[in-house]
Amino acid sequence: MSNAQDPDHPAMASPSPDSRTRKQVVAAILVSDGKILCCQRTAHQALPLKWEFPGGKIEPGETPQQALRRELEEELGIDAEIGRKVAAVDHTYVNGNSVQLQFFKVERFQRELQNLIFEEICWVDPKDLPKLDFLDADREIVRRLFTGNLL
Repeated sequence: MSNAQDPDHPAMASPSPDSRTRKQVVAAILVSDGKILCCQRTAHQALPLKWEFPGGKIEPGETPQQALRRELEEELGIDAEIGRKVAAVDHTYVNGNSVQLQFFKVERFQRELQNLIFEEICWVDPKDLPKLDFLDADREIVRRLFTGNLL
């Protein structure tokens, strides 16, 4: 029997529930003068007014870096130089939605930063990050940035 007809072959196996529902997401840790860019979701988005790091879903055919560069242009109007991957987090929300987040450091970008989609954006000292009401999926990264164990 060829692999194409073998139901136990990975190409023929049906995807696990996790792989079907887990969103692949990228986020930027934008750093400037020792501060980190934080973005607040609008009141009309899911998880309204929560704080997050800029980024979004990886579209089919994109690498994580390509997706993040696209998202930063769409959200902040910048042409970013995507740096090294600094963390990855798997998180499942109470409603069952699951995300796999990859965080990349971004220290350099071109064009002036603009708030194109958020309620608010601001540069925050790492010691002040825990004061913001972040998305649950970002809390571990906030803790690591606060304690100086990430960058």
